[in-house]
Formats: sequence, structure tokens, C-alpha cells
Amino acid sequence: MTDQLEEPPVGWRARLRQVGPGIMAAATGVGAGDLVATMVAGSRFGYTLLWAVLVGTIFKLALAEAVGRWHLTSGRTILSGWRTLGIWALIYFGIYAVIWGFVYGATAMSASGLPLNALFPALSVRYWAMICGLLGFALVWFGRYAIIEKLMTVLTGVMFVTVVGTAILVVPNFAELFKGAVPTLPDGSLVYVLGLVGGVGGTITMAAYGYWTLAKGWRSAKWLPMMRTDNAVGYVMTGIFVIAMLIVGAELLLGQKIISGDKGLLFLGDTLAADYGQWARIPFLIGFFAVSFTSVIGVWHGVSLLFADWWRILRLPKDVTESVETYEKKAGERSAAYRGYVLWLTFPPMALLFLDQPFQLTVIYGVLGALFMPFLAATLLVLLNTSRVPREGRSRWLSNGLLGVCLAMFAYLAYTEVVKFFS
Repeated sequence: MTDQLEEPPVGWRARLRQVGPGIMAAATGVGAGDLVATMVAGSRFGYTLLWAVLVGTIFKLALAEAVGRWHLTSGRTILSGWRTLGIWALIYFGIYAVIWGFVYGATAMSASGLPLNALFPALSVRYWAMICGLLGFALVWFGRYAIIEKLMTVLTGVMFVTVVGTAILVVPNFAELFKGAVPTLPDGSLVYVLGLVGGVGGTITMAAYGYWTLAKGWRSAKWLPMMRTDNAVGYVMTGIFVIAMLIVGAELLLGQKIISGDKGLLFLGDTLAADYGQWARIPFLIGFFAVSFTSVIGVWHGVSLLFADWWRILRLPKDVTESVETYEKKAGERSAAYRGYVLWLTFPPMALLFLDQPFQLTVIYGVLGALFMPFLAATLLVLLNTSRVPREGRSRWLSNGLLGVCLAMFAYLAYTEVVKFFS
């Protein structure tokens, strides 16, 4: 629970001083695997797919804006909105959150352990992963939103300096970069285009964005301009991160076969060391850790807030809805459900770290991630175009158009992931 701010800031400078939830959502959504996927696209197609990164950034802006607008104008949380669609939506989310959390816990901890093992090889990846999980657990268990936001902002700054710095180091070809802004589809590039447009920065944490705006103290429609500024800052930074990795792939790794998964970033670190010396490898590995660990902290905090609210809404009598103020009293960071989900994300997944090569686990995680995004886009289209939200909060043609395209694209991605899983 946080102190509610009375009036939103006026003017760009004042708004920029208040940004935070957008950075939380964007940094959490971009993991090491996303950067590897972008790097692979750059190594295979050069700058040609830059346009897909730009389109993907616009789609994430539209989705996060819709989530924030629901929270600010309806006076209810997104889980409360899903409840109005029927109990099926809550059942779907509950099953999804439990299974996804178990798989993601191991995935996020492993990604954070890899760069630490490369920097300090005395401990294996497994035990570095466990340390990262415990550190994230302690930060979220004992910390509060304001502290977590400050830490995430610092880590995002580290990400920005190291990832963008690496792109500057390899000297981008700006002429080719600008050409890449024009949509083209080279042979064999469709799967990479869909991945860049639909995958980078798109996870369950997008639904957590509204809860972070509440924790920040933003209430009512008067905060819409502030929310939109905050959202834009977060996802513009995401776009810059991804463009930087595309540049690295195009300039440093063009034509090379890159190791799949998070270990691909270790391969990049070794390549940097070979071309520029060890000094280039170390800051990049620090950035790799920042990218991975922000996902640990953000998910441990944001998705636990979602789960706590799910547990609250699930126990309400049928057709009874409650306001944001009631949510803060019965859910939030102090609730038993919140703490229970933090425990679920941290300790049971540690058993999976002993599998060493949990390939099947990674595949399941990819399928689960693909299934959530069409659900989010579809439900936002319904919630924001009905009497469930006041007229000032309803979507207009631009938002509906972007959400509609998002739904179609994410549904296709989900279909391809499911087909791949069972084939």
C-alpha cells in the first residue's frame, strides 16, 4: 500500500521525474532470451528486420497503455475486470499462473546465474542461480514498491549503458540501419519477424503494469497523461535495447552460428573478448546479469501482486466487484497469497536447476508464454469497449486497431508454439 498522490505532475519535466512503473514493466519483460533472439536475427539478416523491432515496440506500448487505462478509469483491477467476463477467465489465469511460475522460476534464476558463473567460475551456474533466487526473494519479501522501483531503475541504467555501449563499440552502419526501417521480408525471415514483433518484452508482467501504477499512488483518469508518458519512456528504452542487440548481431556476428538460449550471450561475451580484449567482456557480462536479474525482481514482485489479487477475487460472491481501495486492504504486498506466490516462484523451481539441461522445460515455458498474450489482448478489447469502463476510458479506433492486430499476431504465435510442442 502506498500514499496516494493528490495531483498528477504537469509538464514533461515533472512527469519524467515520476516515471517508474513503465521502466519496471519494460525491464522485467525483456530477458536474456529476448536479447539472444534479436542478436540471432541480426546475425542472419543484418539490419533488415529493424522495422519488426519498431513495430513490436508500438504493439507493447498499446497493450500496456490499455492495461493502465483500465486501472485508472474503471476504479478496478484487471483481475476484477476478468471476473466480469466469467469464472472461466479466473480459472484460466490461476492454472496458468501456477504452472508458469514454477517453470519461470527456474528459467529466470538460471539466466541470472550464467553471467555470474562466467565472471566468478568458482561456483557453478546452479548455485549462482540459487543465490540469485534467494536474493530476489529477500528483496521482494522485505522490500516495498518504492525500494524495488529504485533498484530496478539502477539496474535498467546498467543495462542501458552496457548494451547500448556494446552497440557503439562495434560501430553501427547507420546507412544500413535506416534502410532496415523499411518493411521487407527476406527468405526464411518470417519466424524471426514474428519473434521480434511479438516476443520481445511481452509477458505476463504486462498485466502487472496496472498494479505498479496503483503502488505508485496514481488514481483516476486525471493520471492518464502521466501513465502514458511513463509507459512511453519504458518501452522506448526497450526498443533501444533491442535495436542495440540487433546492431551487435549485424556487425559482430553476421554469418556466424550462435549458441541457442541464454548461453548465446556468453558466446557474444567471448567474441567481444577475442576482438576487443577482456575489458570488453566484463562490462557486457555485468549488463547480461542486469538484464536477467531485473526479470527476477520484476516477476517476483509484479506477478505475486497479480496472484494475490486473483486469490481475493476468486473468493468473492458471484456478481460482486470491489474497488481498488478494497484490493489494497485485502491483497497487496502484505497478504498471505502474495507471500505464498513469492515462495512458489523461489523454492520449488530450485529442484529443476538440478536437471542441468532442462530443454523440455524451456519448450514448455515458450508455449505458456505464447498462450497468455492473446488472452490479454482479447480481454482488453472486451473490457475497454463496454460499459465496464466509463466512456472516457473506452478505446478508440487507434487502440482497437493495434489491439486487434496484437490479438491476431499473438494467436498465430500461440498456434505455432503449440504445433511445435506436439510435433
